[in-house]
Amino acid sequence: MELHSNNAKWTRYATEYDPLKIGSIDGTDVEPHDKAIVRAIDSEYYPNKHVKGRPECTIFVSRLSCKTTKEFINELFSKYGKIKRFRLVKDIVTGMPKGYAFIEYEQECDAEEAYKKANKTVVDGKIIFVDFECERLLKGWKPRRLGGGFGGKKESGQLRFGGRDRPFRKPFVLEANLEERSRRRELSRRVSSKLK
Repeated sequence: MELHSNNAKWTRYATEYDPLKIGSIDGTDVEPHDKAIVRAIDSEYYPNKHVKGRPECTIFVSRLSCKTTKEFINELFSKYGKIKRFRLVKDIVTGMPKGYAFIEYEQECDAEEAYKKANKTVVDGKIIFVDFECERLLKGWKPRRLGGGFGGKKESGQLRFGGRDRPFRKPFVLEANLEERSRRRELSRRVSSKLK
């Protein structure tokens, strides 16, 4: 089995945010497969310069119920370490929670612990998603509202790979498979030319 020639730089998870690669199963796509990826490529996004703290110590918690309180989240995530900052994001117009939060721990190892253990925990009847903050860690980051993000669900029609939920699959091409494809293309060309 011969691995794809691009494998020298291949990583299981994204190290830089490229919407086209993030929308790909193995990170090698050259054409976008959905409108969200096109929207992310065309959008401009500048990280919030007012965000404080260390991104290595900050986790992103999403898919929260609108019933989940700040106090409950704080209590739940305190068991992984001492929390330095906590922000439950709310809509500026309605004041209602948007379903996600950012938690900064004092120690990087505590953020790592929360990342490993809190993901897929059921909170107020919803399975939460926990990942590291990407806005400041991944160059070129685009949030989900602009067509970016990670870990889309099949039902939403926005598949995303390269994130926590769906790491890239290693691209490979079998030598025999390459020869077979080449043979089929040549056969198809011959048939097409005879039909014309």
